[in-house]
Amino acid sequence: MRRGFTMIELIFVIVILGILAAVAIPKLAATRDDAKASTELANLATCINDVGNAYTATGTEDNNTAACRSLKCYTVSTTANGQTSTGDGNISVDYNTGAESTYAYCTNVKNAVIAKDLNGTHVFGGTQIVY
Repeated sequence: MRRGFTMIELIFVIVILGILAAVAIPKLAATRDDAKASTELANLATCINDVGNAYTATGTEDNNTAACRSLKCYTVSTTANGQTSTGDGNISVDYNTGAESTYAYCTNVKNAVIAKDLNGTHVFGGTQIVY
């Protein structure tokens, strides 16, 4: 008598593995999108803080930090209402409307930004630090 698995046992194992994969793969994809959205939101908040710190220290806005350059769903510019705002402490945070076609998680980022009230124009106060 030969030892081994019958065909029906192998089919059951394959079916069970398929069911587990069908449940696990969407969960992994959703987790990856949540992580990317969280990273984008953290980068946006860091960018806004960096621009505010640069304005307080030098009197001019600087949106060329690593956090600002890594944004994919949003842009941070030193213009407000179409005016160049060098030196007045204003920056604009705008949603990239075409970003969701490239990055599926941008819709989640947009909802979080609206909830945290990070979009629109930010005005920084303070005076220039003199050394």
